[in-house]
Amino acid sequence: MSKPPHRTRVTSDPRQTAEAAFKKVTTKPAEPAPKAPTIPGAKEMVSLRIDRDVLDYFQEDGPGWQERINEALRKAAGK
Repeated sequence: MSKPPHRTRVTSDPRQTAEAAFKKVTTKPAEPAPKAPTIPGAKEMVSLRIDRDVLDYFQEDGPGWQERINEALRKAAGK
């Protein structure tokens, strides 16, 4: 023979019920955190692993190799 499920008696205090209802309708929902502003043309620092031969290719023409990699990635992305 199984026991009936245990039931907890809930007491209802009208004042607590009213305060809970008031709080529910008057509390503003949390606002999402603001996104970082986007600045047109700003660069983002990242860490990227590139095969040595690929890095050598872009660096062989000297300074500006990061911009050359960026341009190659732009073309690959269709931008």
